[in-house]
Amino acid sequence: MIRISQMKLPVEHSEEELVRKIQKSLRLNHSHFAYEIIRQSLDARKKNEKKFVYTVDVCLSDEKQEKRILQKVHDKNIMLTKKTDYHFPKHGEEALQNRPVVVGSGPAGLFCAWYLAREGYRPIVFERGEEARSRKKTVEAFWEGKKLDPGSNVQFGEGGAGTFSDGKLNTLVKDVSGRNHEVLHRFVTVGAPKEILYQQKPHLGTDVLVDIVERLRMEIIEMGGEFHFRSLVTDIGFQDGRVSRIQINQERWMDTQVCVLAIGHSARDTFRMLYEHGVPMEPKPFAVGVRIEHPQKMINRSMYGEDENQRLGAASYKLTHTCSNGRSVYTFCMCPGGYVVNASSEEKRLAINGMSYQARDSVNANSALIVTVSPGDFQGEDPLCGVRFQRRLEEAAYACGQGRIPVQTFSNFCQRLPGGEIGDVSPCMKGSWQWADVRGIFPEALSDAIEEGIHAFGKKIPGFDRPDAILSAVESRSSSPVRIRRNDEFQSEYYGIYPCGEGAGYAGGITSAAMDGIKVAEAIAKKYRNF
Repeated sequence: MIRISQMKLPVEHSEEELVRKIQKSLRLNHSHFAYEIIRQSLDARKKNEKKFVYTVDVCLSDEKQEKRILQKVHDKNIMLTKKTDYHFPKHGEEALQNRPVVVGSGPAGLFCAWYLAREGYRPIVFERGEEARSRKKTVEAFWEGKKLDPGSNVQFGEGGAGTFSDGKLNTLVKDVSGRNHEVLHRFVTVGAPKEILYQQKPHLGTDVLVDIVERLRMEIIEMGGEFHFRSLVTDIGFQDGRVSRIQINQERWMDTQVCVLAIGHSARDTFRMLYEHGVPMEPKPFAVGVRIEHPQKMINRSMYGEDENQRLGAASYKLTHTCSNGRSVYTFCMCPGGYVVNASSEEKRLAINGMSYQARDSVNANSALIVTVSPGDFQGEDPLCGVRFQRRLEEAAYACGQGRIPVQTFSNFCQRLPGGEIGDVSPCMKGSWQWADVRGIFPEALSDAIEEGIHAFGKKIPGFDRPDAILSAVESRSSSPVRIRRNDEFQSEYYGIYPCGEGAGYAGGITSAAMDGIKVAEAIAKKYRNF
């Protein structure tokens, strides 16, 4: 197989032009070959000459022909390559008396359960929230003014917190074993567009994710798995230093030797229960801040040099800045053509997030604009001090907006004046909002860092620091505030407990959480034989 890198074509190119480019690059005088796009990225440095940059793998009739071509073509961007497929490890020999339990059905839990089910381990998944379609109705009712359901909301339920997000699938995790591509391939097999396999910044959108997680669940059930919704794990029993059983909804107990904790970054009650049992955990740094909204056309002009481009869709950005006080400010979970959503999961505490549908067709772009915080910022030294810090901010946000999303213009944020007036930017939100003093929610060091960061980003994207930009709060669930310790076998010191995914402190997004779920499934399979 021959790999061609750095192959550039205008963004408006056709499939035929891509084929001709491959032929020209390899000096082929025929079209009898197969190719696969490995990566597609955008080069928009010259706004009037935007190009897609491709890496493609080309398969010819035999290896001898490929070698003859390389002898003719002397180009550092053309070379022989071999496809590396993902391989699940061989099973272990230790017997399981009971079926493995997976707690949580976010990406980590779903992917762990899928691979365990495929390998014959018949996992049982317990999820505190509802299945995806019912959960969607519950969340939409909350946004329309109904009472918050603490058990099923934007944070809890089938698919996890990522179900109500932009559905980004890019990750910075380096994984030579092929788990990254395996995750994307698995999404494609259950209905995701095949373009996610090679796009530089693939995304699904919340409307597509609902269908995908439902299909993954049905496949797990068909392979011998089992799901229980509205089933909160309220206690864990240990015997001789290892897990022996779990309690569901403070009512029934179930025996198990293997318990995967894919609980998500907002499972504060579960963190508390584990801490009280002495399960080793520690506080970890995370980030908090605001959501900032701008007109999507403004972002498009900065990135593309034009208000709209159908081929490219809504433009995105990623920005970082080191403040004069030493703190890092950066954008996170940017949602092109998206909405700010009320993502609360506890009564009288308010948290927000960003969300996009697959079309990304809202008039606004929004992103989290967050500041790093570390255990030194928290009051206390126990593992749950970060949770308490989050809760204080969320309580302040709830009070500030009187239960609604608190909103402030950037001009008033800088002038320390509450609220503001709508200029050319109107809030695009799911859930009611109210003008308020967003700046007052934060400690002064954090609000100063947010202001400095926005002005710095205005030098990179013209208009980013415009006076009528909309700020809302509080973005407090950027990642887990704790890490549940695990060893090289992916187990806690309490034998049989497998901390997994973002909530356990080992991932940061849909793809990396799914990859961690696969890793934990591999670790279980290496140790135990299936049923």
